[in-house]
Amino acid sequence: MGKRLLLVWRQLRRPLQPPGPPRRLRVPCRASSGGGGGGSGGGEGLLGQRRLQNGQAPSSCSPGGRTPAMRDSIVREVIQSSKEVLSLLQEKNPAFKPVLAIIQAGDDNLMQEMNQNLAEEAGLNITHICLPPDSSEAEIIDEILKMNEDTRVHGLALQISENLFSNKVLNALKPEKDVDGVTDINLGKLVRGDAHECFVSPVAKAVIELLEKSGVNLDGKKILVVGAHGSLEAALQCLFQRKGSMTMSSQWKTPQLQRKLREADIVVVGSPKPEEIPLTWIQPGTTVLNCSHDFLSGKVGGGSQRGHFGGLIEEGDVSLLAAALRIQNMVSSGRRWLREQQHRRWRLHCLKLQPLSPVPSDIEISRAQTPKAVDVLAKEIGLLADEIEIYGKSKAKVRLSVLERFKDQADGKYVLVAGITPTPLGEGKSTVTIGLVQALTAHLNVNSFACLRQPSQGPTFGVKGGAAGGGYAQIIPMEEFNLHLTGDIHAITAANNLLAAAIDTRILHENTQTDKALYNRLVPLVNGVREFSEIQLARLKKLGINKTDPSTLTEEEVSKFARLSIDPSTITWQRVLDTNDRFLRKITIGQGNTEKGYSRQAQFDIAVASEIMAVLALTDSLADMKARLGRMVVASDKSGQPVTADDLGVTGALTVLMKDAIKPNLMQTLEGTPVFVHAGPFANIAHGNSSVLADKIALKLVGEEGFVVTEAGFGADIGMEKFFNIKCRASGLVPDVVVLVATVRALKMHGGGPSVTAGVPLKKEYTEENIQLVADGCCNLQKQIQIAQLFGVPVVVALNVFKTDTRAEIDLVCELAKRAGAFDAVPCYHWSVGGKGSVDLARAVREAASKRSRFQFLYDVQLPIVEKIRTIAQAVYGAKDIELSPEAQTKIDRYTQQGFGNLPICMAKTHLSLSHQPDKKGVPRDFILPISDVRASIGAGFIYPLVGTMSTMPGLPTRPCFYDIDLDTETEQVKGLF
Repeated sequence: MGKRLLLVWRQLRRPLQPPGPPRRLRVPCRASSGGGGGGSGGGEGLLGQRRLQNGQAPSSCSPGGRTPAMRDSIVREVIQSSKEVLSLLQEKNPAFKPVLAIIQAGDDNLMQEMNQNLAEEAGLNITHICLPPDSSEAEIIDEILKMNEDTRVHGLALQISENLFSNKVLNALKPEKDVDGVTDINLGKLVRGDAHECFVSPVAKAVIELLEKSGVNLDGKKILVVGAHGSLEAALQCLFQRKGSMTMSSQWKTPQLQRKLREADIVVVGSPKPEEIPLTWIQPGTTVLNCSHDFLSGKVGGGSQRGHFGGLIEEGDVSLLAAALRIQNMVSSGRRWLREQQHRRWRLHCLKLQPLSPVPSDIEISRAQTPKAVDVLAKEIGLLADEIEIYGKSKAKVRLSVLERFKDQADGKYVLVAGITPTPLGEGKSTVTIGLVQALTAHLNVNSFACLRQPSQGPTFGVKGGAAGGGYAQIIPMEEFNLHLTGDIHAITAANNLLAAAIDTRILHENTQTDKALYNRLVPLVNGVREFSEIQLARLKKLGINKTDPSTLTEEEVSKFARLSIDPSTITWQRVLDTNDRFLRKITIGQGNTEKGYSRQAQFDIAVASEIMAVLALTDSLADMKARLGRMVVASDKSGQPVTADDLGVTGALTVLMKDAIKPNLMQTLEGTPVFVHAGPFANIAHGNSSVLADKIALKLVGEEGFVVTEAGFGADIGMEKFFNIKCRASGLVPDVVVLVATVRALKMHGGGPSVTAGVPLKKEYTEENIQLVADGCCNLQKQIQIAQLFGVPVVVALNVFKTDTRAEIDLVCELAKRAGAFDAVPCYHWSVGGKGSVDLARAVREAASKRSRFQFLYDVQLPIVEKIRTIAQAVYGAKDIELSPEAQTKIDRYTQQGFGNLPICMAKTHLSLSHQPDKKGVPRDFILPISDVRASIGAGFIYPLVGTMSTMPGLPTRPCFYDIDLDTETEQVKGLF
C-alpha cells in the first residue's frame, strides 16, 4: 500500500496549487525498527490503519462504476471546501492559524508526509510529536495533556499502536480537540443524535462517503462490520443505522461468522483477516469495504479473488479520504474555537444569597458564603487553564497572554464609580461597585467585572478597617482580600527598598573610593575579562560614550561613568512599609560605624505611596513596566540633572521582583461574579485607581455587550479627575458612564451638620430626618455632577441608602440630582440584600451606557505646568486662583528644564473638602489654592503638586482595629476584621 498510496497522493496533488509558503510546525520522526501507525481495532489512530506489508500496490475495483478519478475528486472536494472555509475565517481573523497536533509513537513517515501535505493544501499548520515506539501509556498521556493545554493547538490526533488505545489514553484527549472522535463524550453525542455538536470518526465517515459516492443505496441493506473494535465499531454502527441499514458487528472468531458473511450485502473489514477464514465465505457480488492493511494477502491469488466481490474499496482509498475528513474536522474545531472567543454570555453559576435582618457583620456574611473554586470561575468567564496561576482555593493571578488571545475582541462598556466629597467614614463606593456588578450579572444576566484596588494593611489594622465592600455586597473571602492577597504589596515593598538601599550605598561608595577603584568594582574582572552589563551599556549610550570595551575608556569617561554624584539634599525616594507607623515619618539613617559617618535624615512612607505602586497601576505590559521603572527619578546630581533607577543599574532587578505582581488577581463577589483586585496607589499623592491591565483584560472578557465597573478613590474632584486625566491618557480607554455615589449623611454634613469622626457615634442630625440639611448639602452633589459633565460623560447618581434614611430624604436627593443634570438617580439597597437591591441602578447604567459618550480631557498636557494646575483648581475645585510657594516655583522650573513639563498633573489635596481646608464643606468659593511644593513621579508619568501638608505615613489611633483582630487556633479562622 505504501507505494500505491504515495502514487495516489501525488496524482491527486498535481492539479492543486498550494496556498502560499508552507505553514507548518514539523518535528520529523526518526527512523525506527518499531511498528507504525495506530490500528483500526482498539482505536482508529491517525488514519485507522497500518501501511500494507511488502509494498503491495493492488488496483481498485469499481462498485457502481466508481473510478479512481471519482475517488480523487471526493478527496479534492473535501480539501477545497476546508480551504475555503478556513480562508473565510481568516479574512475576519487574520491572526488565526489553526494547528493540528499528531502524537506518533513509532515510524510511519509516509503517513506523516500525507497528513502534512493535505494540511498544507487546506492552509493548516501541523506539528508532529514523535515518541519512541516503546513509549508507555503514561508517556503518551503526558504528551496529550500538554497539547490539551496548548492554546495554539486546535486539534489533536493519535498515531500509535493498537495495544496503546486504552480508554485512559483516549479519554485523556480534550473532546473539543478530539478531531478523530474517539473520546466517550464525542461518541456519546453521536449516539444521542447530536452529530453537529461533536466530532465524528473520519474513518467511519469515509466508509459511508465512499459507499454512497459509489452508488450504493444503504437503506435496508444488511451491513456486517467484522474485526472492528472500540470507537470505530461504535461510530460505524451508529452511522449505518442512521442510513436505514441493518447493522451487525462480529469478530473474526465469532461462531456462525460464515452464515453472517453470506447474509451480508456489505461487509466492512476493520482488522486483518486470519488466514483460516476463506474469502469464499463471502457471497459473490457482496460489496466489501476494507479498512485493514492485509485483507487480501499475497497467498490468495489477487485478481481472481477480486472478481469474486461486487466491489472492493481498499484501505488506501479509506485512509486518504479519512485524512481529508480529519482536516475538515480540524477546520470545524477552529471555527468553534473562534466562536467561543467572540462575545458570549457567560454560563456563570451565581451563588445564592439568603440575607438576614438585622444584617450580620461583614466577616460573618463573608464566612457564611462558600466561594466557588477559582479555577471554576476562571473557566466560566472564558479563561484557559494556562492563563491562570492559582493561589489557594479562591484567588488566582491572570497572565497577560490573555490580552494577545483576545486582541481582536471588542471591548465592553467602561463604568467609573466615583463619589461626592466624603465624610471620614467613607460613603461606600466599593460597596456600590460590588452591588452593581452583582445586579448586572447575577440578576440581569449581563457579563460584568468589578475592578478594585488592593487595600493597604496599614488601615486594616488602624482605624478604617478592610476595603472589601460591606454587608451583602462584598468580595470574598474578605480576610484573604484584606490580608496579603497574593503578595503584590510585599513585592512593591521589596523593590522600593532595594532601590532606596542602592541610592545610599552608591553615595557611600562614591564618597570613599577613587574613580579607578570604583570603576574596577562596578566592572569587575571575571576570569580575566571585564565586561559591561546590559544596563551599563545603556548608561554609556545615555552619556554619549559609544564604547563597549571597558579597557578603552579614558580617565574622564571612567569618572563620568562611575560617578552619579547624587546630591543627598535632593533625594526624593523614601523607604516604605505596609504598616501605619507614625514614628517612621522622620528618621536618621547611617548612624552605624560601618557607614563611615555618612548619615542623613530620611523617612518611611506607607507602601502604597511608593511610585512603584503607581507604575504598576498605569503600565500596560511587562516591557512598559520595565521602561517606567527605569525612568523613575530618585534624586538630582550636583549639576541638577535627574538620577534614575536606570542610572543606578537596578531596573532589571526591580522588574524581576515585580514580574508576578503585574498579573491581576482574580477573586469573586458574594454572588459569585468575577472581580479583579490589582494595584492600590494612594489617592492623594498618586492617582488612586486600580490597574490599567485589570481594566483592559476585563473589558475583553466581558465582551462588547458586557460591563467593567471600576472605582476611583475619594471624591469625584480627586479620584475621578485623576482617572480621566491620568489613567485614561495612559490606557487609551474611553469611559461610558460615571456612577456618582452619595449618602444622606454626607449631604447633611455638607449642609451644615456637625463634624463626623471615625469611631465616634453619629449625632442625632444624622440619624433622624432633617430635610433642610439634606437640601442644603445637595450643593456638593450638584458640583460633583458638574465636574463629571466637564469630561462629557453621562452621570448616574447612586444613593447608598442607610437604615436611618427616610423616604422623603431619599426622594429629595434623587429629584435634586436629576435637576442638576444627572442622567438618572437611583436609591440602592445592596448592603442589606445584595445585587437584588441594585437592579434599578444596573438598569439605569445600561441605559446611560447606550448613549454616546462625548469624553474629553480637561486640559492639553502640552500646556505649562502652572496652567495645568490652575485649570484643575479653577474648573474642578472652584478656586479663584492658585498661589505657588518659592519652593514650588523652583521645582516647576527644574522639571520643565529637565523635560518633564508635558506630563499630566496629579493634585495632592485633602479629600474632605473641595478646597484645601478639610473643614470647608459644601461648595467653597473664591479661595486661593496654595501650592506648597511640587514633586514628580516620572516613571508613573505625572507631576504632583502638594496643596498644604500631605502625610504619606498614617499613624495608629488610640484604639486601633488590631484590638479586635484574632485567630481561632482550632479552626484557623480570622476574627474581628470589618
